[in-house]
Amino acid sequence: MTTKTFRTRRPLSFIAALALLLTTLAPARAELPRALAAPRRAARPAAQRQQQQRRPATRPAAAAPAQAFQPVQLVSRTLANGFEVIVLEDHSIPLVTVELAVRNGSFAEPPELNGLSHLYEHMFFKANRAHTDPNSYARNLDQYSLLMNASTREEIVNYYLHTTSPNLRVSLNYIRDAARFPLFAEQDLTPAGKKFVEEQFEQERLAVIAELDRHEAEPGHYLNLEATNRLFHKYPSRKSPAGNRQTVTAATTDTMRLIQSRYMVPNNAALVVTGDATPAAVFALAEEFFGDWAKAEDPFVKYPLVEHPPLAKSEGAVIRQPVTDISIHIGWHGPSIGKDNPATYAADVFSFILRQPDSRFQRALVDTGLVTGVGLGYYTQRNVGPINLVAQTTPEKAKAALKAIYKEVASFNDPGYFTDEQLEVAKGLLEADDLYSREKLTEYTHVVGFWWASTGLDYFRGYLANLRRTSRADINRYVATYIQGKPHVGLALMSDESQRRAQLTEQDLTGGQ
Repeated sequence: MTTKTFRTRRPLSFIAALALLLTTLAPARAELPRALAAPRRAARPAAQRQQQQRRPATRPAAAAPAQAFQPVQLVSRTLANGFEVIVLEDHSIPLVTVELAVRNGSFAEPPELNGLSHLYEHMFFKANRAHTDPNSYARNLDQYSLLMNASTREEIVNYYLHTTSPNLRVSLNYIRDAARFPLFAEQDLTPAGKKFVEEQFEQERLAVIAELDRHEAEPGHYLNLEATNRLFHKYPSRKSPAGNRQTVTAATTDTMRLIQSRYMVPNNAALVVTGDATPAAVFALAEEFFGDWAKAEDPFVKYPLVEHPPLAKSEGAVIRQPVTDISIHIGWHGPSIGKDNPATYAADVFSFILRQPDSRFQRALVDTGLVTGVGLGYYTQRNVGPINLVAQTTPEKAKAALKAIYKEVASFNDPGYFTDEQLEVAKGLLEADDLYSREKLTEYTHVVGFWWASTGLDYFRGYLANLRRTSRADINRYVATYIQGKPHVGLALMSDESQRRAQLTEQDLTGGQ
């Protein structure tokens, strides 16, 4: 069978995920964790399954008992060099997914490096040392039917293969060679070899620039860009996975070697294997292929993450693009993993409460006709996760919609804003959503990799139990700490004609703050 390689790598910003709620603000981008709508899940955003299709409100069913849901049965081991190996065994079908997750991405990129993680991701499955060996397995890769892909986000770059379980060894071998021995890192290439590497690099550099071109052709891109630049005003490159054109244009194979030496090291990476493979077999192969990989200095000790300063005041702006309706975005700085973990659980539960069709939030905004879709979500991150409220409305209703939105925000901590039953139902739905997402291990692999990178496995393993412990007081603290009365950014994406009719002001967009 011929090998098929799928490379639909379109890095997502945090706002693009919430925009899935709104059909007119949904630029076609792939591979985002379901963190904004339902954190802890990296594939197939839950918001896609729930496009705010209105239906008569019904009383929600009681949440399923906690014991009905079982934590995911991950087995892990850390090699002597710090390389973590994670296995989720499932023999229902003879398929495996092999992923190399690396703590890298835009959160590690100052402007002069912004986009190099993305470009390195494009180069990962290009020629490596194995391709130069006439007796290597790589000479006959087509016969193994390896489906390859990769993605770059703020706090992870992941590279993965899908294949049948008899090809597990070949898959791990290929991931090893791609990670440790890329041809661009070889020092003794022949002139023909150097020319070949440079041609491959130029091809991928132009491919990344073409992705940036496509992003800039989408009206939603400019809302994302403005929100990032304002919310993370001091270090916006750290929240821009796609990168910037200037850095990518100036990139060379030398900069690829810099990224490899700094971040592609065993103590900054994890191997995630799911499907028809036993932990014992995976651990043995991991030791064989990765056990002699030399440990390096922790890149985040040598190059520590920046501290995003809090917003000094609320800001509002209109972004003018040729769109029909008006898309509203309101953003706050949210909690960071490792600094306020309880607030991250509360954020998830509260977002699910607000998502339900019979919630006060939806009734006040959607059922009244002020907006056609609305959602509040938190994107779990180690380095300041944003909270985003996104809504869609018309020019005639824009002022009233914003006024109503801010009225709801001001009421979030009112005693009767949600019931105890709604609280328990939201927890049950989050658990059910996690269980549902496990049905497709090829995607759930990326969930595991995402949470390993941003939160660590202990957080991921304990998520459902901590979710169940989330109380009304926890939600109140989250809202009071991060949302109510806090500086924020209010933006509206609209056409010149829509603004002529709507006449939105900065005060409208910030709620008067």
